[in-house]
Parts: sequence; structure tokens; C-alpha cells
Amino acid sequence: MHTVEITPPAARFYSVVPAPTSTSSPAGGENATIWREESFGPSTERLPLRNAWVEINLAQLRRNFRLIGADKPAALKLMSVVKDDGYGHGILQVANMAIGHGVSSVAVSTLHEAMILRDAGFTAPILMLGERHGTELPWCVQHHLAVCINDITTAETLARTAARVNKRVPVHVKIDTGMARYGVRWDAAMPLLEFVAKEKSLLLEGVMSHFSQSDEQDKGYAMLQHGRFLGVLEAMEAARLPVHYRHLCNSGGYLDLPQAHHDMVRIGILPLGVFPSQVCRRIEGIRPVMTVKTRVSGIRTLQPGECVGYGMHYRANEPRRIAVLPVGYGDGYPRLRNRGHALIAGRRAPVIGGNAMDATMVDISDIPEAGMWSEAVLMGRQGSEEITARELAQWKGTVTYEVLVGWRTRLPRVYLDE
Repeated sequence: MHTVEITPPAARFYSVVPAPTSTSSPAGGENATIWREESFGPSTERLPLRNAWVEINLAQLRRNFRLIGADKPAALKLMSVVKDDGYGHGILQVANMAIGHGVSSVAVSTLHEAMILRDAGFTAPILMLGERHGTELPWCVQHHLAVCINDITTAETLARTAARVNKRVPVHVKIDTGMARYGVRWDAAMPLLEFVAKEKSLLLEGVMSHFSQSDEQDKGYAMLQHGRFLGVLEAMEAARLPVHYRHLCNSGGYLDLPQAHHDMVRIGILPLGVFPSQVCRRIEGIRPVMTVKTRVSGIRTLQPGECVGYGMHYRANEPRRIAVLPVGYGDGYPRLRNRGHALIAGRRAPVIGGNAMDATMVDISDIPEAGMWSEAVLMGRQGSEEITARELAQWKGTVTYEVLVGWRTRLPRVYLDE
């Protein structure tokens, strides 16, 4: 097994070094893994791994991309969406894995994300989603970034910017087919498309839209959106406007709407092993890539009538053995009150009371083998039990996407490849 631990930019980078036998691990054992600071600060001080961390299984990420590649039609292009640090999984790790396994391009939302990739030597095509301020456009031109265009003003500014340095910039015109977010309306798109097509400093590389809902059983609105998109494509064909890529589908659209695949689909959450809904089509073998772990850092016994945590939301009615986990909403774990579980020794330990910024309490009365520094899983599998991102989302009252991107950077990322 090859293990590397890395935290996002502007944080520390660590590498594994052998632990001296005189150094105790967080669990008190002498076979501790010690993490040496490599690239920040003047010293090479040895720091132990925090007792809460995120594991990213690169082997499973690789398998997921391969399974998607085997599932898709041969001619269909894949674009991997790696925004928000690859949905919390690591933008460099996800982007490089994607390009190495059949994906032709990636997409990001911010210029900072794009520059992280370019500064790391990433040379594959990058599409900038959303809208760009005028100050960002020279960077896009200089660093060979494809730009989503939503209106004529941005198109004109980009054309002038590229012309000044004798460059031609690839452009993907965004069509608003009913999301009412970014893009030119489907019934007013042709003037923008014609402008981009005639500008010598712009390349009409793509025309795109985005589904409001593609992964639920009711596909009525998705079909309405697709019909509007088809209308734009027909008008382009009639006007003889060539384009390389037509793309509308996200992960849900890829799974459930093959008639809307066109030339390319944009997959974000699917390669990470999380399906966009409970009812969309499944690809056998795709599994979650991320696991969130911690260790028991305190054990207490509550007597009848005693409370635990802020607000006294839990009061014991009989003696209870509880464990303190050193994570909380400051790490991205949901703020819960007497709801949810952690996995300890392969069993579910209920969350009790109200958790805090740095601490969550669970009941281990029925898990006698749980002890100090026992490993606990907050999201992922332990033994035959599993807590999914969807389950966490239900506890929090949100969506799986927010759960994945919500794990804070103070949780070190540990990358496993086995």
C-alpha cells in the first residue's frame, strides 16, 4: 500500500517517515505513523497526524473512472468537473486520475482552481464554468483556458483581449434552457452564437446547457430543457455554425438520459462513487472514494439524570458509557442533537446531546470493545456497516454535494492507493 497525506494549498504538506520507537502514537502504540512537514516553514519538525482525517481511496477512484469508461458509448467524450477542490477529494488527484483514464478535459468554477492545475503542470483542456470578470480574461487567454460565455459583453471583451496577443480562445456558449442561472436564453441565443463564430480571436468550441433536474423519476422538465436545447442546435445547423462539442448532461443526465448525451457529458460526483439520487441508474462496482475517520479521545460514564454537551439536550435515564470524538461542526460534521451515528468496532454508536465545534459525543454502552483511541468512522464503511454521504445529508437536511465539499481543510487528507 502506498500512502500519501496532503492538505490543500496554503496549508501544510506532509510525507510519511518511520516513527521512532520512543514516540507514542495518538493511540499510545509504538508503531505510530509520524508525518514530517516538508514544504512550509523553515523547520522539519515532526508532527503527528491529527486524530481526525479524511481518507481518499485512489484505487477506487481509478476503478470508478474505468467503470464509467466501460459503460459509456465509445464516441462519447467525458469532461470531469473538479471544482471546489474536486468536491473535497483533491483537485490535482481527481483531475490527474481523470485524464489518465479516458477523460478528455476538466471543468472548474474559479480562476484560482484553474491556476492550481496549471501551476502543477496540468496541460489538459480546462473549461471555466460560470461567469468571468473582465480582470480574469487575460489570465484565461495566457493560460489556455476555455471560457463559458453567457452574454455579448463578455464575448466582446474576450475577443479584444485575445486579439491583442494574437491568440484564439476556445469558447463554450452557455444556453439557459430553464435553469435561469447563467447563459443566454434559448430563444435569444443566435446573435451571441453568430458573434462568437465570426470573431477570429474566438473559437466556438462548445455549446452547452445544464439540467435543473435530471436524476429523479419525473423527467418532464428535463425533456422540456432538452427540447429547447435541440431547438438551438437546429438553428445553428440551419445557419451553418459549426461547433465541436454539444453538452448538456451532468452525472444524472449521463445515467438516465442517453438521448441527451450529444458529443460530451460532464461528470462530477459520479466518479467519486456517489450517485446523484436514490432512483437514478446504477453502474455496478462504483463505490465511494472518501472515508472520514477519527479516534475516541475521551470516555465518560453518565449517571441517571446527568446531561452531556451544550444545551443539556441529552439526559441519561440509566448509567450510560459515552465516547468523545474530537470532531464537530468546525470540521464540517453536521451540527446534530440526538441524531446520527458513528461506527466503532463495526457497530453504530448513536450521537447523543448536541455536538460542538470540536467534539461529538456518542453512546458506546453497547460496544464494550470501544476504548480510548479506538477508530471511529463518521462517513464510510467499517466492517459490514456503512454511513453514506446521503445518510449524513439526511441528518443535516441538505444534499450529498454539500456533505462532500463541507469537510474542512483542518482535516488532513490521506491518500491511499492499494
